[in-house]
Amino acid sequence: MTCAGDLQIFSGNASRNLTKSICGYLGVAPGEAIVDRFSDGEVRVQICEHVRGKDVFLINSTCPPVNDHLMELLIMIDAVRRASADRITAVIPYFGYARQDRKDKGRVPITAKLVANLITAAGVDRVLTVDLHCGQIQGFFDIPLDHLRGDIVFAEKFMEKKLGSDWVVVSPDMGSVARAREFASRLGLPLAIVDKRRPKENESEVMNVIGDVEGRNTILFDDMVDTAGTLVKASKALKSYGALSVIACATHPVLSGKAVDLINESPIKEIYVCDSIELRSEAKQSSKFRVLTLAPLIAKAIQNIHNEESVSSLLTQPN
Repeated sequence: MTCAGDLQIFSGNASRNLTKSICGYLGVAPGEAIVDRFSDGEVRVQICEHVRGKDVFLINSTCPPVNDHLMELLIMIDAVRRASADRITAVIPYFGYARQDRKDKGRVPITAKLVANLITAAGVDRVLTVDLHCGQIQGFFDIPLDHLRGDIVFAEKFMEKKLGSDWVVVSPDMGSVARAREFASRLGLPLAIVDKRRPKENESEVMNVIGDVEGRNTILFDDMVDTAGTLVKASKALKSYGALSVIACATHPVLSGKAVDLINESPIKEIYVCDSIELRSEAKQSSKFRVLTLAPLIAKAIQNIHNEESVSSLLTQPN
């Protein structure tokens, strides 16, 4: 994969390894930049290469510690803008604060919109991201945003397995039905849904399974795994409804709190995640985790943006 000249790619601390892989696919060297801290903890950034007139891509997931990585991205944007870059694209494999996308109760913020405003105000020209938790966040930006989908990467992997008719894709809740349906369509498999009620934040209670999972192998599909409560309770419900096995797929492995322990102790046989977020050490030591890379998909998107070609074409077929 090759790109025209005047392309430069820089990475924040959250996406160093992913950026190296992306640059490897593109055949370019990662740009040299200093992204560290002053003694008082403030973010220090210095771009160590000329970017005047260049097409610059800044890669950084806003994953935990989300505030640190968000500030890294904002300050990197400001640095290359002041250095006269021709165009600045923020590549955010995992977009943090995406769950606060509406006022679902009184006197709460819409933080996803605030973060979109911050990124835009910093001086970025466009955004490239993967599997937003809520698709409507695309409308929070007043600049172009390209939204890639992780189901492309997962579908490519499972197509290699040549799954039979005894497999079914399962949405772990009603909010994930659309993405699970798209994934099931790519694989030519039926869809089932876990209907649950959430009594309070970060807790879920499974109520029912809609669809036939008895005597079948199941693939739970979601955009992210945070506390793992939803996936684990869904996996237990599937087993109670007679599923032969449970495999999980989640693009973003946030894995906060005791998520890894919950997954290790659950009926989930394997869980496939992407490298939008670096795996925690406990997850790396677990035999259940399998990591698929987003690098080829993001690299192709960067190539197409740089060459003024279609990005939406990447969504219609496996990369």
